[in-house]
Amino acid sequence: MLSVRPLLERCHDLSECILWDEQAGVLWWTDIYACHLWCFDPATGTETRWNMPSTLGCFALTNEPGVLLLGLSKQLARFDTRTEQLDVLVGVETAFPAHRINDGRCDRAGNFVFGTTTEGADGGVGGFYQYASGKALRRLDLPAPTIANSICFSPDGNTLYFTDSPTHRIMQCDYLPASGGVSNIRTFAEVPDGEPDGSTTDAQGYVWNAVWGGHVVIRYAPDGRIDQRVDLDAAQPSCVTFGGESLDLMYVTSARRGLPHHEQDSGRVYEIAGTGALGVTESRFEW
Repeated sequence: MLSVRPLLERCHDLSECILWDEQAGVLWWTDIYACHLWCFDPATGTETRWNMPSTLGCFALTNEPGVLLLGLSKQLARFDTRTEQLDVLVGVETAFPAHRINDGRCDRAGNFVFGTTTEGADGGVGGFYQYASGKALRRLDLPAPTIANSICFSPDGNTLYFTDSPTHRIMQCDYLPASGGVSNIRTFAEVPDGEPDGSTTDAQGYVWNAVWGGHVVIRYAPDGRIDQRVDLDAAQPSCVTFGGESLDLMYVTSARRGLPHHEQDSGRVYEIAGTGALGVTESRFEW
């Protein structure tokens, strides 16, 4: 039986990019505009917060325990959560002050794929990028977004899903992780009742998408048809992941940013049991 409950009472302004760390048995997420990185240990109930020097749009687990790859406002950085040492790796769209890094996730080969969002009319458009350790930042040959989101990969790693949220359309393409090559760009699913935000794939290759403004998380079959809907109290679900010892629990972030007072309970992190789906272990960035 499906069960949906708030994981914590805490409400966030814009919680996003939730990931399950199967090695440590903890959940990670960001509260973007608060510039906070959060970690929660379900076994002990312990919450930990780190203050960031700028907005934190996304991040990745890495092959080094306790170390994350951060997508800060305009740069990628290595962050050691044990010592709080932060080392900037590369700048991103530094010529456009109103741009910032938004959604991102590691591909199955351990490269970090992310996109940017434009928050002002400064003459530029955003992009999707691939970053690999020891290599130059690559811009992927995908349509320029205003709000890049929904980045995730099929279990075999050969299909990349992405969106420009205001288009109300999740896209997919063939993807070559070694070169960053993309081809056969096509529509995967239309999302008319809200904007597609963060996504993940499950072990069967179905895509789960948090629908911003829709009070819902939707599971799409590999052919794009709607397979399942999970309704939420939160008006603005923002990202989704699988976790727990068996990867059978779903965790969803949400946002209260911009909502009227009567919906200020939004912004919680939710735990969902009983979907019948199993997740895929999150890929880690390879230093």
